[in-house]
Amino acid sequence: MNLFANPIPRITSILLALGVSNVSAAGINLSWNDCGRAGAQNQAFDCASNSSAPFSIVASYVAPPGLSEFVGLSSELHIFTDQALLPDWWKHGAGECRGSGGLATNFDFTSGPFTCADFYGGQAQGGFAFDVGYGAPNRARLRIQCAVPYDSRGQVEAGSEYYAYKVNLLRAKSAGPGSCEGCANSACVVLDNIQLFQPTEFGNDPLIANPESRNFVTWQQPVNGPSGCGSSDTSHGVTWGRLKTLYR
Repeated sequence: MNLFANPIPRITSILLALGVSNVSAAGINLSWNDCGRAGAQNQAFDCASNSSAPFSIVASYVAPPGLSEFVGLSSELHIFTDQALLPDWWKHGAGECRGSGGLATNFDFTSGPFTCADFYGGQAQGGFAFDVGYGAPNRARLRIQCAVPYDSRGQVEAGSEYYAYKVNLLRAKSAGPGSCEGCANSACVVLDNIQLFQPTEFGNDPLIANPESRNFVTWQQPVNGPSGCGSSDTSHGVTWGRLKTLYR
């Protein structure tokens, strides 16, 4: 496991070990550049430059009822490629081709986009872990967590769509000397789940796994779609106490 982005320490004191409930209502979405139907399914790139704005994958969720004290979330995504082995361009983390600077998570939507609701108001902080080769040699897994300060917890409206996070893919090492092979290969990113957390006494921390509109995006427009594209390998819910150990 490659750990290369650590959440600010106080996050672990914001969220406690919480119970789990499954939700069949509500739903999750994944798109390029904006939430749900407002975003794009595919992102193309000519792999000819190493600079300019990153490519942004946006995860969002349509909230279920009963979330009056929302404080943070965890989530899991899987990357599938059309190669026998995960291309170097998709290998992130210390000691990998793209290193620690090729991928970043972001929870700040104060400067847009503005299509969906933003609960965080710029206050969320979090971290992530990237696992190369997880599940198969041509795959990877990305795990994300974030939280607002405990005193900023509050209600999310059932049926409204909220921004969860951005996954920013930087263009570094896409072209020229020192570049990582595989930028031009097709890939698919699948959002498996988003789990929403409240304080322990509520006993209601819904794990949302069903797509509201679309739970995957594609890279370089796969012709037939890499194996597994658009399907969900839903994980069972976990307590925050267990999940936070991933980032130590």
